Amino acid sequence: MTQSFPKRQIGLAIIGCGRMGSHRARLAAQHAGVRFLALADIDEGRLAALGRATGAHILSTSADEVVDHPDVDAVVVSTPEFLHVEPTLRALASGKSVLVEKPLAMTLEDADKIIAATKTSEAELRVGYSMRYLQRYFVGWDQVRSGAIGDIVGGTARVYNTRANGLAILRRSAEATPVIDVLTYLVDMSCWYMGNNEPVEVVSRGHGRVFREHGFDIDDATWALLTFADGAVMSLGVCYMLPAGFPTTGQSVRFEVFGTDGVLLIDDDHRDQILYTEDGYFNAYTSDQKINLAFLGSRTSGEWAQNTMFGRLANETRAWLDSLTAGGPCHISTATEARRTLAVTLAIEESGRSGQPVLL
Repeated sequence: MTQSFPKRQIGLAIIGCGRMGSHRARLAAQHAGVRFLALADIDEGRLAALGRATGAHILSTSADEVVDHPDVDAVVVSTPEFLHVEPTLRALASGKSVLVEKPLAMTLEDADKIIAATKTSEAELRVGYSMRYLQRYFVGWDQVRSGAIGDIVGGTARVYNTRANGLAILRRSAEATPVIDVLTYLVDMSCWYMGNNEPVEVVSRGHGRVFREHGFDIDDATWALLTFADGAVMSLGVCYMLPAGFPTTGQSVRFEVFGTDGVLLIDDDHRDQILYTEDGYFNAYTSDQKINLAFLGSRTSGEWAQNTMFGRLANETRAWLDSLTAGGPCHISTATEARRTLAVTLAIEESGRSGQPVLL
């Protein structure tokens, strides 16, 4: 028998109308369960343009104004990483469900403030680790959690991208290092696959010159060994300094886990769809990369075609809105899971600086 859920329409506020906020606002405007849309951003020109594109009901340069609006039931926080805390806390205090971009916060102290707020709020908080909403990872997770490969012994995962994207991220937010901003996805994925098997130790090493030559004192490549409570180990790596002409315009990922009864190997390098164009293909994330040969479909957030968005961010946003308006299933990261992921990524950076293992 099919389970039925009560259906309702909601008012939604988007805080931050940059790249992620714009995607989510356009998706919300197309969702049948969203009856009211409010947008907030400090850039009035960007705010007005997105307002026209989405038919938003309220535009404001004040996050507080749209969060507090009586027609708003839920909030998306798509501000830069270091500005997640205040609008998230305000929305939770108002009893409004929140989807906040990853990471949850930049420090464990701020993450703990948010988690404490969830315990006194009637609203639910989710954190946008959108890789969970790519079919290949969710189907793989379902097989692993059902016991298809037995107990996980270990694995490896890595993510590559170009320096064009890496520099664009750092110029937006210098605190958003490749570890904090990108490797965090693989930390979340590894812990999600491990279930209740908690991470207990991190060892990492890094090296680099490219980003330092551009004024950012961070490593170009970082590799970490993450040990779990039962002894399982995951090797995680990130490199965001491939030449700007490399054909990817987003994350190129490999994810592999080995179990006592089998193995799961996921190839997410996007080399199955190649475009060559004399007109040039633009990276949607930065104007610093125009290429002739492109791995089509490699844009990390997803792709718009004929006013429809495909990919991880679209799947995640629709699933969250479905869960709020029709009670649909939702496996977006919880606040507790996101806090654990933040602890691991901060430990990776600490171990890289100190050269010592970090216990969690």
